[in-house]
Amino acid sequence: MTHPAHGAVTLTEIWRGPFLESAHQGHAVVCDATGQIVESWGEPGTVVLPRSSSKMIQALPLIQSGAAAAHSLTPEHFALACASHQGAQVHTDKVGTWLDAIGCADDDFKCGPQESRDIDVRDAMIRAHESPCRIHNNCSGKHTGFLTLAKHLGAGPDYVDPDHPVQKACLEAFERVTGETSPGFGIDGCSAPNFACTLHGMARAMAHFAAADDDSAEAHLHRAMAHHPDLVAGEGRACTRLMRAMNGKVAIKTGAEAFFVAILPDQKMGVALKITDGSTRAAECAIAQILVRLGALDPNHPEALAYTNGPIRNWDGLVTGYMRAAPALL
Repeated sequence: MTHPAHGAVTLTEIWRGPFLESAHQGHAVVCDATGQIVESWGEPGTVVLPRSSSKMIQALPLIQSGAAAAHSLTPEHFALACASHQGAQVHTDKVGTWLDAIGCADDDFKCGPQESRDIDVRDAMIRAHESPCRIHNNCSGKHTGFLTLAKHLGAGPDYVDPDHPVQKACLEAFERVTGETSPGFGIDGCSAPNFACTLHGMARAMAHFAAADDDSAEAHLHRAMAHHPDLVAGEGRACTRLMRAMNGKVAIKTGAEAFFVAILPDQKMGVALKITDGSTRAAECAIAQILVRLGALDPNHPEALAYTNGPIRNWDGLVTGYMRAAPALL
């Protein structure tokens, strides 16, 4: 297996005054509706773990099995199934209502408890001496989707087991839309298998979503993400901020260790990128610049500038430098 740093190119730069202080390397691929590469940086064949960027793929069986229709799921449910949310009240309230509707409880989740990323919720729980629950886990929406599918299939409770019908359905969907046989999986932060593919395969999958028919499961999912950016991530997060800036026309999704994908229905294109050192800020900068490059994001929009040419301030509020997209992406 090729080392992920092999053939990587600089995608994001950190400048302090007149000095290039840090540089982040990575790989990125843009595919069209046929799955062919339109543009690439680095090595498209690099094998990657897309982490939470693959959540919309893991949600496909939820719709294609008939489970979503059987449980009258809405676009908000689909957005939560694709989410890495903040654990804010808007997220936990909606996930909790969904969980109740399928007759499940917090203990049925196989993801671990996680402290809320929402500062107000976190601080209120600390003051009340309350421990985080599984519903606060950023993946609880995806796991509610898994539980819904498991109920629909009449399958057992251990829905994160790679041999469970839910995960077999996820693998089938993953290999179908990436156009590849997965070489294996790693266990994600939420205990579910995360299947590997090439970066080209992931970009091909996103292009498949972008070009899908309006009434397809893929279209229902990417529209739900783009129209409910607050549910997909949360206030202050790059996914939410950038999707809002694109007015519901593009769906994007981050994944742990500096992964990012984008689904561009108007252009019928898909994007996947990986920063090799795992720097999230570098991935946010790179995806924003690629979206600008593809004409999906206004280069002068304040949210675009915040990521593609964002000022770095010190503790006294002085601008000491900038995070910028590297020349290769300009």
